[in-house]
Amino acid sequence: MFRLQLPTDPRWVNLATQDLSEILSDHAWCEQKAASSAISLMVQFPEYPELVEQMSALAKEEMEHFQRVFSALKQRGLSLGRERKDAYVGALLDFQIKGQSAQNRLRDKLLMAALIEARSCERFRLLSEQLPDPELKAFYRELMESEAGHYTLFIALARNLTGRDATDERWKEWLDYEAGILLQFSEGKGIHG
Repeated sequence: MFRLQLPTDPRWVNLATQDLSEILSDHAWCEQKAASSAISLMVQFPEYPELVEQMSALAKEEMEHFQRVFSALKQRGLSLGRERKDAYVGALLDFQIKGQSAQNRLRDKLLMAALIEARSCERFRLLSEQLPDPELKAFYRELMESEAGHYTLFIALARNLTGRDATDERWKEWLDYEAGILLQFSEGKGIHG
């Protein structure tokens, strides 16, 4: 479905689950950043009513996810911890088009968001299959399905707002780029590496 060029190393789950506090805290902050990104898209591109409507709903949903992950931390006697820089997302930002038309910049922002959602979905699937905690397994299964919907939303918005052919061509470039940077994060235990 996502056409990710490089699957996550199955050993990532072993690294991620060695410190449940770390993975849950990292995940919570990822949800907060996703909500912030949705709000940022509305602010930067208010001339697109469909985008504003969809991002408003998405921001709300992402904050609900943040609250649920935060609750999972609290239920296990774990703390949220400080927000940390996401080097994977930072590397993706380097690939975004700069200095071209607003429409091309918007397309890149939407495709980057789609890619983050696709990778998160893939990793949530691994967690849903391999975590020893049955409650967390079910939780990550549910969130995997939600992330797949977000991926679809971002791809559809990019196609609707900037054209299918141009979007699909640029999506292939994003997939190739992401495969290259994923190799840099193979030892990480966060949601994105």
